[in-house]
Amino acid sequence: MDALELLKQDHQKVKELLEEAEATEDGKEQKEIFKQIKKELETHARIEETVFYPAMEKHEELKDIVLESYEEHKQIKTLLREMEDLVEHHAEEEEEGKLFPKIRDLLDDAALEQLGQELESAKHKER
Repeated sequence: MDALELLKQDHQKVKELLEEAEATEDGKEQKEIFKQIKKELETHARIEETVFYPAMEKHEELKDIVLESYEEHKQIKTLLREMEDLVEHHAEEEEEGKLFPKIRDLLDDAALEQLGQELESAKHKER
């Protein structure tokens, strides 16, 4: 496989994972998908920054574009850290913080089961 096709496939994989994360409202599932996205992007950035970009910088006409790509990678890494913090905070706040414990106090098992079925049904309609 040539270099451009390999990098293109990496980009496509991340796009698909982002769409998958957007399509689900299940916090735990989103967290797992985010871990995959983070891993894919970290690997992708590493191979671009250590192999691909240095090889492309040798071509004068590509230097500015490669420099911009390095800058975009910095921004992506910052966003990944922020997203990770936000996802962690969201999950903890809902599950262990105020929301879930209050709901357990307000709803009985049957109501939670019914709501779970509705959530499951809604999840499958999104896909």
